[in-house]
Amino acid sequence: MGAGRYGDSNSHGFDNLTILLTGATGFVGAALLRRLTGDGRDVVALVRAPTTRLAGAVPTVCAGQIAGTTDFAAALTGVTAVVHLAARVHVLHDTSADPLAAFRATNVQGALNLARQAAAAGVNRFVFMSSVKVNGECTQPGQAFTEADMPDPQDAYGLSKHEAELGLRQLGADTGMEVVIVRPPLVYGPGVKANFAALMRAVQRGWPLPLGAVHNRRSLVALDNLADFIVTCMSHPKAANQTFLVSDGQDLSTTELVRGLARAAGVPARLLPVPDWALQAGAALLGKRDAVQRLCGNLQVDISKARSLLGWAPPVSVEEGLRRAVAAKKTP
Repeated sequence: MGAGRYGDSNSHGFDNLTILLTGATGFVGAALLRRLTGDGRDVVALVRAPTTRLAGAVPTVCAGQIAGTTDFAAALTGVTAVVHLAARVHVLHDTSADPLAAFRATNVQGALNLARQAAAAGVNRFVFMSSVKVNGECTQPGQAFTEADMPDPQDAYGLSKHEAELGLRQLGADTGMEVVIVRPPLVYGPGVKANFAALMRAVQRGWPLPLGAVHNRRSLVALDNLADFIVTCMSHPKAANQTFLVSDGQDLSTTELVRGLARAAGVPARLLPVPDWALQAGAALLGKRDAVQRLCGNLQVDISKARSLLGWAPPVSVEEGLRRAVAAKKTP
């Protein structure tokens, strides 16, 4: 199936799409839903609970848990594009007896089941939210990940996303449904949780942080930039059957990130210049090696492919992205 069905290169045929969105109540999904409804697009949200109500009276279809046996027929009626964001997400302290099996049940079997039914229902394009963890956990200085790199997932979550990618590519080749895979790094923005939210709180409260001498480079992606990129991938003819890395296009050290958060919050950055080796040694003693690695290690992605093939550029600067995240997280 060729890209011509999407019309010319200016409109990309976007006005003709009827979109099924999974994960619409999640961090990324809620932002994407706001973007799509704000643009006046025809969206149906797949939800797990029949009582789920979404802002803007967006129509919903309840399919229960996304799994290998779920029936998606009602949700796929009249749909021309699927954006699949729902997933079993990466967790730091997984209590599952078999974490890999749990990730595979949703992220592989569930995703492939949805995609098979989508192809059978005549869906033209399937956009799959993967993860930079398919590439790996860290990069060497100055050697950003690219889409051409050999995948190197290091945990159950990353492996499940990689296996889903492989299955989706094969399904696309077998059925003609266009598959687009998006691998974001850490996403931040209004409503962000976990470690990024904890860092914002610490900065806003003026806590001294031992992060004043960290010279790493990390790629991040603002929530609004990711939503914009997904919209592009839904409709651009040249996105068909491609894999993309996405980021803000401006990498930061952890020191620069803290300073940027402080500027956005209108508070001084209280940074202590603790050497990296001292941070690593302290982390080893406290059993926090992985947490410090996420703060101090390198993880860069190259978005040249998105820029050159799709003509995409991040519409929101890092400064504005941080401002929006902080503004939504006012701390007393």
